[in-house]
Amino acid sequence: MNSQWNTFLQSQPAGIGRDVTAHEGKNSSLPECALTDLSHLGLISVHGEDAETFLQGQVTNDVRNLTGNHFHISACCNPKGRMLASFFAFRHQQEIVLQMPKDTQHILLKRLPMFILRSRVTVTDAGDRLVCIGLIGDSAQTLLHNQFSQVPAKAWDAVQIDGFTLLRHPGQTPRIAVIGETAEMIALWKTLAGSAEPCGSGRWTLENIRAGIPMLNASTTESFLPQMTNMHLINGVSFTKGCYTGQEVVARTRYLGKIKRRMYLARVDGDPCPMPGDELFSAMSESGQGAGMVVEAQSAENGGCDILAVVEIASHDDGDVRIGSVNGEKLSFQTLPYSFDQE
Repeated sequence: MNSQWNTFLQSQPAGIGRDVTAHEGKNSSLPECALTDLSHLGLISVHGEDAETFLQGQVTNDVRNLTGNHFHISACCNPKGRMLASFFAFRHQQEIVLQMPKDTQHILLKRLPMFILRSRVTVTDAGDRLVCIGLIGDSAQTLLHNQFSQVPAKAWDAVQIDGFTLLRHPGQTPRIAVIGETAEMIALWKTLAGSAEPCGSGRWTLENIRAGIPMLNASTTESFLPQMTNMHLINGVSFTKGCYTGQEVVARTRYLGKIKRRMYLARVDGDPCPMPGDELFSAMSESGQGAGMVVEAQSAENGGCDILAVVEIASHDDGDVRIGSVNGEKLSFQTLPYSFDQE
């Protein structure tokens, strides 16, 4: 826990802790540019001479593709190919940083050191010294250009400058995350808050959902193969990088098998939102064990909730998938920003 950052946030206007819809009435629009604290996401530092080689044997994506100007999404799997955690991976100065929800961070903080053996690498919680904030909206890039000479221009671009790392996240709404040391981030927040409206982290989660980016948490860990959450469609899996835990199952699914479940974007009316891990049901379910599971959900600005859910393809195609029971709230499926034709 970063006590210095938490103390600073407590001195700020109350808005940063609110849900995305807390200050907007129904049918209202979101702020043109929002500034949010991303402390709900944990940071793991992998540092040392063998850091890249070590991670290459543990994660689904090719660590060699991480550069000073590119970051990506990746995952760690169990031996059965089921994802333990999904995370963003990026370089920050001399270390590789993994960013994920805090309730899966502890899983990797315990697991990764078990495989270090004689590797010259350390795995630590970086949250006590690094802070991450996000800017969301059409003017995000302009506001950051006022502070930095370089700003990432397109999705998955990264910039390291003046001790900060800037990451351009995917999605229809521009989003840029900024990572740096605590004192410098406090100063940056104070400057940006003069032009960007502070809001709760739910706004960032909402944009993540709409971008079709799966972030697992404690209730969904070990529930899905990477392909079930579309990781292969957002360049989160490399099929040429070599071995890692679970790689044989993931590769076999690609080359020999056919997945029966995919992740879809959906909306539901009503309140409260479903929770990650909530079961989905359909009269058309082929398995007899439910039609799927909620990956993530967040309140939307016009009421209702936006959801990412892994669903049986047959049940999705039937069009009648519901939360909690066959009589529960019905999912209204939306269009993802990427195509299944890429498979």
